[in-house]
Amino acid sequence: MAGDISRLESELGHHFANSALLARALTHSSHSHETLGRENGFDNEQMEFLGDAVLGFLVSARLVEAYPQYPEGKLSKLKAHLVSAAHLVQAARDLRLGEYLQLGRGEELSGGRNKRALVVDALEAVIAAIYLDGGIDPARRFVERFVIGDRLADTAPQDDLFEDYKSALQEFLQAAKLPQPKYLVVKERGPQHYKIFTVEVRIGDYSAPAEGTSKKAAAQEAARLALEHFRKSHAAKPAETRHE
Repeated sequence: MAGDISRLESELGHHFANSALLARALTHSSHSHETLGRENGFDNEQMEFLGDAVLGFLVSARLVEAYPQYPEGKLSKLKAHLVSAAHLVQAARDLRLGEYLQLGRGEELSGGRNKRALVVDALEAVIAAIYLDGGIDPARRFVERFVIGDRLADTAPQDDLFEDYKSALQEFLQAAKLPQPKYLVVKERGPQHYKIFTVEVRIGDYSAPAEGTSKKAAAQEAARLALEHFRKSHAAKPAETRHE
């Protein structure tokens, strides 16, 4: 059973002139298909599309304002982090959006209220609903409060958090004339909505496993470990050996 939407409005900090927009943002396609038929269109998929675009614009604008000295590449990495599902899911859970979703029976029984993809989609749809109801200013306030918050100050100085270790490792290995890495998913554990992946990087006789909440994150961590290993071993070799 979905929660009281009026209570959610208070948590969002926006009172809707058109409450149907918020209701639609919280309606999963499984519910609309069961109750209204497949072609009715009253679900949050289109709003999720719009919300993703509004979120991307607002985060980009905020980053340019906060870090005018940063190059495009660095801004892109910061933005990718802030709009990633791994980051947005925490905002969705802080708002307890799962409690308010309108789900079909199948999704309800399969734990849909706790599925990361569903609550992140709902968060993006809510951003669209706020934008359509009140314009860009309330949407900006929402994004600043629930998505960005204090995270710019917490994460921006940590450049290594956003480094592309896979690319850096590949470039290092090419320069050192070493084999290119291979990445294999060797283990998955945890519930469907919060899986932990173990990815192993293999380079010749060397291998290193690493964990992450996504395959991409685990692969990046494995690449970081490998890069650290090969940089140390390469630095330890005599110069004449390295340049043979």
